[in-house]
Amino acid sequence: MTHPEIIDTLLEASWIVPVEPAETVLQNHAIAIDKGVIKDILPIEQAHLQFSPLERIILDQHALIPGLVNLHTHAAMTLLRGLADDIPLMEWLNKHIWPAESRHVDTNFVFDGTRLACAEMLQGGITCFNDMYFFPEAAADAALTTGIRAAIGMIVIDFPSAYASDTDDYLAKGLAVRDKHSQHPCLSFCFAPHAPYTVNDKAFKKILTYAEQLNQPIHIHLHETPDEIRISLEASGCRPVERLQRLGLLSPNLIGVHMVHLTDDEIRLISQQGCSVAHCPSSNLKLANGLAPVAEMLNQGVNVGLGTDSAASNNRLDMFEEMRLAALLAKAESGRVDALTAHQGLHMATLAGARALGLEEVTGSLVAGKAADITAVDFSNINLAPCYDPISHLVYTAGREHVSHVWVNGKMLLKDKQLTTLDTSELQHRAAFWQQRIGTTGN
Repeated sequence: MTHPEIIDTLLEASWIVPVEPAETVLQNHAIAIDKGVIKDILPIEQAHLQFSPLERIILDQHALIPGLVNLHTHAAMTLLRGLADDIPLMEWLNKHIWPAESRHVDTNFVFDGTRLACAEMLQGGITCFNDMYFFPEAAADAALTTGIRAAIGMIVIDFPSAYASDTDDYLAKGLAVRDKHSQHPCLSFCFAPHAPYTVNDKAFKKILTYAEQLNQPIHIHLHETPDEIRISLEASGCRPVERLQRLGLLSPNLIGVHMVHLTDDEIRLISQQGCSVAHCPSSNLKLANGLAPVAEMLNQGVNVGLGTDSAASNNRLDMFEEMRLAALLAKAESGRVDALTAHQGLHMATLAGARALGLEEVTGSLVAGKAADITAVDFSNINLAPCYDPISHLVYTAGREHVSHVWVNGKMLLKDKQLTTLDTSELQHRAAFWQQRIGTTGN
C-alpha cells in the first residue's frame, strides 16, 4: 500500500480560479504546497488520499486565486499620499512632488514608505509589485523584510538627486543592487528610465545595451499625457513611441506605463514588437489624463497588465478597484459590453503582469510547478451573496476588504486579515513621523 506523500501545506477551498486554463473554476479542490511550490491541484477527496500535510487549511467559503501582480508602483510614495491632489500632472510633479522628494527622500524614507505600501498591498491580495523609485536597495530591503515578491526598478533620470548624480551613477548603483540580490527567489529587476521627457537618447542607448545583455525588462512611463507628446514633437520631431522605436527599445522587454494617447498605428506597432502595457485606470482618471484604448490594445493582442501607480496619484494600492475600473472603462470607451470580460480583468491583474516582468514561469497563475503565490478571497460576506459565477464576483463584486489570506512562495504573509511579518502599529508610528516632518517643512 502506497503511503500518502508528506507535504508542507494543503489548502482546501470552495473554488479555485487558476487563471490557466482560461475561465476555469474548480469546485471543492485543494492546492498541495511543498517547499514553496505548488505541487498539485486536485479534488479534495483525492488530495486526502495522496498527501499527508503538515498543515491543513480549510477555506470552505473562499475562492483561491493567483496573487495579484501590481505592474506599476512607486511604493515609497505612499508617504506622500494626499499631499497634493486635484492638480494637473506636470504642475503636480514640478511644484509639489519633486520639491518634496528633493527635501525628504533618502534610504529611510524609501524603506519606511515601501513597507507601508507592502502592508496595504498584502492586505489587498497583491503578492508581487513592480517598483520604480530612488534608493532601490532600500525598497529591496523593505520587500525582503516583508516577504512579498518585488521587481525592483533600476531608475534612471536626467537630473541629479540625493540618490545619484548622472546616468552612469544611476546605472552603476542600480546594477550593484541587482548584483547583490539577483539570486533571491522573491526579487527580480527592471531597468526603469523615468520617461521620454526626463531621459536623453544617450542614456536610453546605455540602458538598451545593458537590458539586452542581462535580458531585463525596461519599465517606463510612456504616452501618459498630450503634453508629453507635444514636448517630444518639439524636441525630436517625433512622438515618444516612434523615438523609442528609432532607438531600438520597442521589444518584448518593454513595459510602457499608461499608454493613454496612442494612434491605431502605434497600437499595431507595439503589438508587432511584443511590448507590454501597464494600464493604470485610477491614476489616469485622477490626473485627468484620459482613457487608454485598452479594448483595441487587447484586440490587437497586446499584453496588458494592471498597475495602481503610486498612492500619491491614486490614492489607493487596490488592484480589485483597478480590475473593476479597467473592465468598466473599456466597455464605455469601446461601446462594447464584451470589450473586457471579467476573466480578462483577472488575467490582466495576474498572469499578464507576470508575463510583462518575465515571471510567467514563476507566478501569475495557479499551476503545478509555480511558486505558491496565492490569495484567498472570503465569499461569506452578505454583500457577496448569492454567487453564480466566482470570476464575475472577483472582478465586479468583491473588494480588497474580502481578502483573508495571502501566501508568497508558500509562506503565509496574511492570516485571517492579519499581517504576519509587519507590525502595523510600528508602521503607523513611522507614517506619523514622516507626516509631521513633511507637513512641517512644507512641500
